[in-house]
Amino acid sequence: MNSLTASFDWSHVRAFLAVAEHGSLSAAARALGTSQPTVGRQVHAMEAAAGTALFERRARGMVLTAAGADLLEPARDMAKAAGHLALRAAGAGSAIGGTVRITASVFSSHHILPPILARIREAEPEIAIELVASDTTENLLYREADIAVRMYRPRQMDIVTRHIGDLPLGIFGARHYLDRAGRPGTPDDLMSHQFVGYDRNEDILRGFRNTGHPVDREFFRTRCDHQTVYWELVRAGCGLGFAQIGVAATDPTVERVLPEFTVPALEVWLSTHEALRRTPRIRRVWDILADGLEKACGSPL
Repeated sequence: MNSLTASFDWSHVRAFLAVAEHGSLSAAARALGTSQPTVGRQVHAMEAAAGTALFERRARGMVLTAAGADLLEPARDMAKAAGHLALRAAGAGSAIGGTVRITASVFSSHHILPPILARIREAEPEIAIELVASDTTENLLYREADIAVRMYRPRQMDIVTRHIGDLPLGIFGARHYLDRAGRPGTPDDLMSHQFVGYDRNEDILRGFRNTGHPVDREFFRTRCDHQTVYWELVRAGCGLGFAQIGVAATDPTVERVLPEFTVPALEVWLSTHEALRRTPRIRRVWDILADGLEKACGSPL
């Protein structure tokens, strides 16, 4: 068995691929935005069409059988072809109305995008907006999103990118934490403070090491990778932390420390698939997003 035939329903192949890549029915259902029983039925139908078991059911998830592994690459090829078909079909549309799906980090989706999306709704009521607030990378090639707001430069082929600007970052602490622990007067004073760090993400660790402070994970006594929760931990007084200046400056419960201390800024990029960039609704949403994000990047220090 080395190819997919016309007897395979695309929805079944999509479910098979999601389970293979995510390792369980529940994780696949979350990725597909559907229910676990639905994914289970689709995988069962795929196995019935193949005439053999494609997964071994284990306590910790599902593992491909030899037959399933043989179908994995053809399934990915089919997904890629389906994605290109959807992109070309969407790119051919000339009407301004329709849906535009935007993906951005949870923090940006919470703190930055809502007023920009409100502008889109006001300016273009015929355009429906879907916002995917996720810290995972949605795949523009498979049209999991139409436009992505990234804090790094995407480098996939066939993806159009634009550097919007840089979001300035600073070090902040809750006022009641600083009243208790003291306000650092020099960069060296920072090392005597509690810090909120990331759990598995190593960006903050690398930042400390780049400034000549080779700390390890245990230096951060409170750790969380979810950026919105991370900020709430700082606001609650768990320690000093890093935040976008434009967001933190509007919060009276926190205070910036050592404003002269340079923290590398966050790059902001917009990206979309090349096939979609001239679609009227995509272009219109892109332009309003770019304008709003440029203003966010220009927030006063």
